[in-house]
Amino acid sequence: MSDEINLRILLANRPSGFPKESDFIIEESSIPIPEEGEILIQTEWLSLDPYMRGRMNDQKSYADPVAIGEVMVGGAVGRVVRSRSPIYEIGDVVEGRLGWQAYAISNGSDIRKVNLDLGPIQTSIGILGMPGLTAYFGFLDVCEPIPGDTVVVSAASGAVGQVVGQIAKIMGCRVIGTVGSDSKLSFVVDELGFDAAINYKKQDVGNALDVTCPNGIDIYFDNVGGFVTDAVMDRINTGARISVCGQISQYNLPEPEFAPRNMSILTRKQSKMEGFLVTKYQSLFDDGRIRMAGWIKSGELKYREYVVEGLENAPRTFIGMLNGENFGKTLVKLV
Repeated sequence: MSDEINLRILLANRPSGFPKESDFIIEESSIPIPEEGEILIQTEWLSLDPYMRGRMNDQKSYADPVAIGEVMVGGAVGRVVRSRSPIYEIGDVVEGRLGWQAYAISNGSDIRKVNLDLGPIQTSIGILGMPGLTAYFGFLDVCEPIPGDTVVVSAASGAVGQVVGQIAKIMGCRVIGTVGSDSKLSFVVDELGFDAAINYKKQDVGNALDVTCPNGIDIYFDNVGGFVTDAVMDRINTGARISVCGQISQYNLPEPEFAPRNMSILTRKQSKMEGFLVTKYQSLFDDGRIRMAGWIKSGELKYREYVVEGLENAPRTFIGMLNGENFGKTLVKLV
């Protein structure tokens, strides 16, 4: 084990607006020793995800906030390096909410063994982990796609959005993505096979939707909220299905906007708008992973990773992700 030091990143302050590097503390401590029934895991990859911003706030949510001085919450994958458990052996690859730290202790209740036959180790916290499963169930179950549907996906080049758009194509839908740069636009259209994309930083989203969705919108997978969602809502068809996965445009505002402002259209269009948490589908996770792994092997499903090396770079990388600097699934490589 590397110099018997456990590098950990703790929450130092509750941010107002966008987080700053000073809102985190990088701490060196001794590597913990597992007790009876526990294991010690060396983290190899850490996932950075937008939901972590909400966990930095001291407010009521679906999960408890991170306390000041606690290790930042986060999904990670690593290997068992010490075991006092009859279930796990040294060398087992496991994944779970291990946090922003080089080593973590677990009693086994919050982790799972990773099947490396499905894909490389880091995919267990990416396309075959929480982000990919969020896309899979949030689209297929909440949106109930029908071949020929017109689908709009916001944050289309991100960890969730890129998977949603490709699954929509597999299901026989027409797919339009919204992105924040021309390079991301080219990626989703030229590499992932979206039918069209809109650069919301350069184009008028409403006008662009009128051009790319002349017959209206049947499904919207919402990752951003704000003015993009407002523009989509004005153009939904009767019977549209809207899956609310995230609202990243709102996460760093001191006072979040009350958007969309046109909710009454749901009644007029006899449409549904449903928020969801992927944990609802936990009993079906293995089925989703196996199906997506098959699509990856067949070439129908592609993925892009944005990898930064070194746990000490996690705060800066996380802040950059919230500003749209990432391109694909954001991962920190520790080993």
